[in-house]
Amino acid sequence: MSEVPKVTFSEGRTAPDGDAPAAAPAAAPAPAPGPGPAPGLPLRARVRSLGPSMTPSVLAVAETVAADPAGCSRLTVSALAARTGTSEATVVRTARLLGYPGYRDLRLALAALAARQESGTAPAVTAGIAVDDPIADVVAKLAHEEAQTLADTAAGLDLAALGAAVTALATARRIDIYGVGASALVGQDLAQKLLRIGLVAHAHGDPHLAVTGAVQLRPGDAAVAISHSGATGDVIDPLRTAFERGATTIALTGHPHAPVTRYADVVLATSAARETRLRPAAMSSRTSQLLVVDCLFVAVAQQTYETAAPALAASYEALAPRRTARSPRP
Repeated sequence: MSEVPKVTFSEGRTAPDGDAPAAAPAAAPAPAPGPGPAPGLPLRARVRSLGPSMTPSVLAVAETVAADPAGCSRLTVSALAARTGTSEATVVRTARLLGYPGYRDLRLALAALAARQESGTAPAVTAGIAVDDPIADVVAKLAHEEAQTLADTAAGLDLAALGAAVTALATARRIDIYGVGASALVGQDLAQKLLRIGLVAHAHGDPHLAVTGAVQLRPGDAAVAISHSGATGDVIDPLRTAFERGATTIALTGHPHAPVTRYADVVLATSAARETRLRPAAMSSRTSQLLVVDCLFVAVAQQTYETAAPALAASYEALAPRRTARSPRP
C-alpha cells in the first residue's frame, strides 16, 4: 500500500521539540489576526468556536455583536467599546479574531446579517432550557439546537482538509482512533464503520492502550484524535506518538487552535451549541462529530468502492441471521 504524504493545513505546523503536550486550552497557540476559524462559518458559530480562547473583554464584544447585529452595525468603534465596557483597541482586535480585516468590515457584515435576519423568520426557540420547561419545549429547543449545530459544522467544514483525511484513511495500512468519554463513543462508531468496508481500524478509549498502539504506527498508517476541547492529555499523548512515528495524523476538534492540533497533519473543525447546566458540551459536540464521521465514512467508501462494496455486502450477510427473530426454545 502506498505511503500517504503528510498534508499540513496551518503554516509551519511542527511538533515542538521536547515539548510535552499541554493539558489546558491556555497552552494553545493564540489565533492570529486575519481569517477566522472557517470562512463560511456563521457569526454565532465563530463566537462559540473561538470563545474559549478569547479574553473576557474580547468575548464580551464578540457576544454582543453576535446577539445584536442590527444594533451594533450602527455603532462606531468608540460607541461599541462604550456599550461593552471595553476599549477601541479591543473592538478592533475582536473584529480581526472573527475574521475581518478591520472594524469597518465587521460593521458591513453585521448590516448584511441583520438584513438577512429581517427578511427571514427568526427561530422560535433558543438554546436555554429551564428546569421547569415542559417536555414539549425541551424537545423543540433541543431539536433546534441540534439542527443549528449540524448546519454550522457543515458550513464551516474545510473540504480540502476533509479530502486529505479521506485519502489518508482510504490508503492506510492501519488506522488508530483515540477518544475518551463521549468522544470515545464517536471513535467506536468511526472504527466499526471502517471495519465494515474492509479497513483495519482500532478505537482506543484506554489511554495506555492508545499510546501502546501508537508506538507501532509508521508512515502509511493513520491516526485520528477526537476531542471537542482539543486539550485532553489522554488524546494528545497518543496522537503525538503517532505523529512522531510518521503516521498521518488527523484531529477532529471544536477548537482549531487547541493543543491537539500541534500534532495533526489535518484538522477537521466542528461546531457545538452553547454549554448550559442542563446540556453539557458533550451532547452537542457529539452530534457534530458524528456528522463528520459519516462524511468520512461515505467518502472513504466511495474512494474504495471496489473493495468496500463486497466488504459491506459480506458483513451484512454475516449479520443477517442475527436480525431474524428466533423461535423461543421449548
